[in-house]
Formats: sequence, structure tokens, C-alpha cells
Amino acid sequence: MTSALPTDSQAHRRITLGGAIGIGVGAIVGGGILALAGVAFEAAGPAAVIAFAVNGIIALMTAVSFGQMAKRFPESGGTYTFSRKVLSVEAAFIVGWVVWFASIVAAVLYALGFAAFLQMTLQAWWPDSVWMGSERTSIIAILTVIVLTLWSMRQAGGGGAWINVVKVVVFAGLIVGGIWAVSKQPRETTVGMLAPFAPTGPSGVLIAMGYTFIALQGFDLIAAVGGEVKDPKRNVPRAMVISLIIALAIYLPMLLVLSAVGGVSADGNTPIQELARSNGETLVAAAAQNFLGPAGYWLVLGAGVLSMFTALQANLFAASRIALSMARDHTLPIWMARISARNIPFGAVIATGVLTIGSLVALPDVAAAGAASSLIFLVTFAIAHWLCIVIRIRSTAGSPHAKKDHSRGAAFRKNALKVMPVIGGLACLALAIFQGIAVPTAGIIATVWISVGGLLFLTLLARSARLRDVVDVAANPELVRLRGHVPLVLVPVANPDNAAAMIFLADTLIPNGVGRVLLQNVIVTDEQFDGSENHPAMIRSQRTLARLIGESHRMGIAAETIVSVARNPMNEIARVARLHRCEAVLLGLSEIPETSVELPLEGLLSELQCDVVVLRAPADNPVVMALQSNGEPQVGSESKEKVLHQPWRVVIPIAGRGGHDPLLVRILVSLRRRAECEVIFLRVVSQETSESAAVSMKRDMHRLASMTFSGTSRCVLLRSEDPIETIVREAADADLLILGVQRDGKGRKLFGRFTRHISRQTQCPLMTISHRK
Repeated sequence: MTSALPTDSQAHRRITLGGAIGIGVGAIVGGGILALAGVAFEAAGPAAVIAFAVNGIIALMTAVSFGQMAKRFPESGGTYTFSRKVLSVEAAFIVGWVVWFASIVAAVLYALGFAAFLQMTLQAWWPDSVWMGSERTSIIAILTVIVLTLWSMRQAGGGGAWINVVKVVVFAGLIVGGIWAVSKQPRETTVGMLAPFAPTGPSGVLIAMGYTFIALQGFDLIAAVGGEVKDPKRNVPRAMVISLIIALAIYLPMLLVLSAVGGVSADGNTPIQELARSNGETLVAAAAQNFLGPAGYWLVLGAGVLSMFTALQANLFAASRIALSMARDHTLPIWMARISARNIPFGAVIATGVLTIGSLVALPDVAAAGAASSLIFLVTFAIAHWLCIVIRIRSTAGSPHAKKDHSRGAAFRKNALKVMPVIGGLACLALAIFQGIAVPTAGIIATVWISVGGLLFLTLLARSARLRDVVDVAANPELVRLRGHVPLVLVPVANPDNAAAMIFLADTLIPNGVGRVLLQNVIVTDEQFDGSENHPAMIRSQRTLARLIGESHRMGIAAETIVSVARNPMNEIARVARLHRCEAVLLGLSEIPETSVELPLEGLLSELQCDVVVLRAPADNPVVMALQSNGEPQVGSESKEKVLHQPWRVVIPIAGRGGHDPLLVRILVSLRRRAECEVIFLRVVSQETSESAAVSMKRDMHRLASMTFSGTSRCVLLRSEDPIETIVREAADADLLILGVQRDGKGRKLFGRFTRHISRQTQCPLMTISHRK
């Protein structure tokens, strides 16, 4: 086995269109209607077919929204992955956490359903079977989950295709037998069985819809395993729609047949609503026995065993892939993302299986848990519709530069795709509200699970998950657009000679092609300032502004400029940063003074509520000159040519707190995008540090390096009683030294004794970074 993380590359996509349809059909067809037909008929009478039909329309609209997002993001994870692209990491975790739970609870219900139908079959064959009794049901369910979990650790695909075929054939046999029975009975009997068609009116249909929507859940599992589907942009949307059509093609005729002949027997005719009250979950078996005799009863038993088994298998498979996607993003423990030599995520499979078994043992009220699962699915489907709308609005694919088809058919399809998520989302939300009111326990169970997840996230996962999120955003600027966030970096510039370097560095602080750079020049006034064009302050400002505009244009960096007039430039910089809600402020210094008294900048730093980056480097430094050239080789000094053509050696001392890691990630990703870098993560510990502690620190360093930088890096742990001297020695041949400084409160100094001593003893550019939470 290996600890590598699986990818969604084409080489790992083994599920064909038929396999994807099989996952959907396996999850949808059979289990829901067998368990919930009685509830639907009891609530609405023959109009239950209307409830299923309307639910089918809502499900198809939801599948279309899922399909659009699956085309945009052909990855595993389903709703979690889609929310991960648009929402914050905290919100995406909650979505993934509840979807994972809903799939697990659905697996619990199908495991118990499989055990119940298997017991009914054994009882019919062997009345004195030792496996009879309610206490045996949980044992059979647990053993089945264990077997499927072990099987899933050896099988890469969803499997079970032949079972789906047999299951569909069995249901087709029931429908054909029912149609034959309808054709043989008098027309008056058929009409009488269907009248009144809606004995409880529209309210009964709504109640039936709320209880039975989960019978069509399962198409979303195809999106959950999208990273393993071949040609996912084409096959995932098709598989979801086709699996739903197959389910509805079985459900609707079967419900009509059950309504028309299910209550007709030699003992008299019983309306389907009354038959449902007396038979409950065994309604389909009782009705089939009425119109097909013992053969109908056996067909239902066979369909029940196969349906529950395939639904259990599909939910376990998809739930493990949701866990895998979350573990990749560090929103679940990373060991769940480990894979075997067969590219099977055994960590996620085991975690899903163990949690399913635990739920089988621990859940006190399985019916309420099933209602909670239905509630959660409805809420997440509503969220999926909303995500689809947001992604369409924010995606660059919908920009004015995209190709547009102005034909009438294309316009109709485009408008339909816009309307469907709105209607589908409102319908799912309305059904979720109904479910929460009708079954309050469902809301309680969902709330408890979310609370447990929130506690787990905040205590164990938050730091690594947020850091991973920063890495993804920095590497994929499209995520910034999808989240509706446009980062703004403020760059106050007083010295025009530093304009090029400051503009270039500001551009590295924002994702590539996304965000804004705001260049600020402050005209410092005094009592003699008259505002005339010939005043020295005005002349300096015009010269600086011209240089800023010229350098921005030359470097191809879109930057905005702002000119402020103020007596106190530091207060003005702080005001502009607050006014424009800047994400970061970049400041430049040629030298850091020995005392804070000599540096009015410290007063500004204590007022800023955003990230701060201070670059200390003289204008003639080779790295600064390289930055000013924007990576374009030019004739210059030997040291400058070295910087332009060889990897930059970046030294980053770390002390374990990691408060500035998100800002560090953005800088490293941007630097690597512009130049080859060799990053050295350096930690200095005391001579008295134990070997076990040193090993633990080194492991943490490697973890940090793997999460923050994907290029060439080294982790160096040195023992010394003089950390300043050690850092200075290691930075002797560095091209850039990055120091992370904690700035946790007003009045805290950015340049303390440690930073000042290092600054005074090093010649390379020093970048001081401070992340304000």
C-alpha cells in the first residue's frame, strides 16, 4: 500500500457511462418505492403517483443543475466539491460533513432493509430459520456492511451491474403482470379502485411528496464519484438523467398498477389507501400477491433483496468518495486519502464502513435517522441549485468574451437552464421545511451531527484545511472569481526609483490574473502648502505618479492609482486601507532602523487590520533589479544575471506558531509562478531539545513544506543557542529571506529586537510578513 493521494486524472477513470448509470440505478431503483409506497398511498391514495411524478420533475431539475456543475468541475465529491469551489472552507466542510452523514444514514437504512427482506425470504423458505427475529436484523445488516466494505477495498468501480439488470427485469415483470391483471378485470372495478383519485386532496399529495422524495435520491451519487468516470463532462450528466428516467419509468407504472389491482382479491376489493394502512412497509408484497399470487410475492422479495443490496452498495461507495475528497482538502483527517496499489482509497472506505456499522449499533430511532437523511439531502439539493446559479454568474465561461449562439433553440435552452435551478431550489427548500416541521427529530439529529463536525473541525482540522484552501486558491485563481472575492493590495509609493519592484511584488500578492493593485501616493502638506503646480510636493507627486503609470504599463500589470493629500501620511495610508478594505498592504524600506523611535512606520502597522508585507532592500540589490526587469534578461551585472537565470534561494525561518502561513503560501505560489525557487525551511532549536521532540518538529516542518510549496524545498533543523547568528549564517548566500512576524494586537511592534538584529546582519532582501486574522 502507498500513502500517495489519488488524482482525478484520466488514467484513474475506470467507470464507463454504463457503470455510472448502474450506480444511479442501483441507488434509486427499488429500495425507496418498496419502503415508502405504503406511506405514499396512505397519505394520498392513488394520487401518490402524482406525488412521485412531481418529485421526479424536481429531481430531474436537480440532476440538470448537478450536471452543469459536473461539467464545470469533473471531480469526485459531488455537492461538497461544488461548494468547495464557491464557499469558504468552513462552509464547504459543513456541506461535505452533512452529505457524508446523509449517505451513511441512507446506507444504514438500506442495510436494515436488506436484512429484513433477506429474513422474509428465509422465512418463506425455512420457517424455523435461526436468523429470524428483530435482534438478528442488525447482525445481518452489520455483516453485510463488513462484507461490502472488504469488497470495496479490492474493487475500484461501483460493481453490481448484473444485479441491476436482474432487478430491473424483476420490476418489469411486476409491471407486466399488473397490466395483465388490469386487462383481465372489469373496467368498472378498475375505475372504482382509482376513485376517489385524491381522497385527501392537495395536502395529501404534498405530504406524500415530503416523505417519498428520498426514494429518488441516488442520482447525486454519480456526481460524488465523478473523478473516476471516463469522459465525466459528457457521461456524468447523462448518467444522472438516464438513471432518473429509468427509475421513473419503473415507479410511475408500478404505482398505477398497484392502485388499480393491488387491493383486488378473492375476499373483496380494498382501496389502496386502506390496504396501505393495514400493511405499511409490506404493501407492495401484499398487493403483488393479490394480483399475481405467490409468484408476485416472490418477485417482490427478490426485488427487495436486490434493491436494498445495490442501494447499500452504491451509498457506501459514494460516501467513501465524499470522504476521500474531503480528506484531500484536509477537511477530514489526511489518512482517509491514502490509497492502495489498486488506486482504491482504503482509508476513506474503512472510515465509511466503520461509521456505518457504528450508526447501525448506536442510532436509537432509525426512522427518524432516515427522515434526517431525507431532510439533509433536500437541503443540500437546494444548496446545489444555488451553487449552480452562483457558478454560472461568476464563472469566466459566461464572460462577454465567450462564444455565444444566438439561434432560437440555443436561446431557449439557455433560458431553461437559468430557470430550472431557481424552481428546483425553491421546491427542494419547501420540501425540506415541510420535512423539518413534520419530523422534528430529523432536525435534532442533523443539528447534533453538525455540532459534532464543527467541534472536530475547529479542534483538529481547521489550520491544515484553511492552509490547504489558501494553496488551492493561490494555484487556481479561478476560485477567487467563483467565490466573488477580488483581493486588493495597497502599495504606498513615495520613492519613484522603487516603483517597478513594488508594483511587481504587489502583483505577486494576488492570484494570477485576479485582484487589484492600488498604488497610492500621498502629498504631504504643511502650513506653507498652497496647492500650486510649482510647489515641490506637487512636483514630486506628479513625477512619482508618472513613474507608477509608466512602470505598470511596461510590466503589463493592471494597477490603479490614487493620490491623497494629508498632513500625516501614515494616518492617510491607514485610512485608505480601511476605506477600500484592502487584503494586504505592501511597504518598502531601504533599511530598518535600529530603534522604533526612528521608524514612524510602526505606528501605521499597529493601525492596519490587514496583512502587511514589508520589503527591506536597497534599489541596487540584484534581486530588486531582477524584479524591476520583470524576469526579462537584460545586460547588467554578473550578480543580476545570476538571479535572472538561476533558481532563487529563499530561506524561511519558522518557529512553530504558523500564524502567517496563509500569507506565506500566497507569496511562495506567486514567486514560483514567476521564477524558479529553492525554498529552505529553517528551524533553530536549543541544544537541550530532546531527540524525540526534534523528530516531531522535523515531521511538522515536512508537513508544512508539502502543504505550502510544491517546488524544490528542504527542511533544515539546527541546534544552536544563538538563533540570530544561525539564521544570519544560513542566509549568507540567500536571494531572499522571509520572516514571519506575529502582530496580534494594537501597539505590538512589527520590527522587534529579533527582526532588527537579523536585518542589520544580512545583506539579502528581507521580506517581513504579518498575517492579521
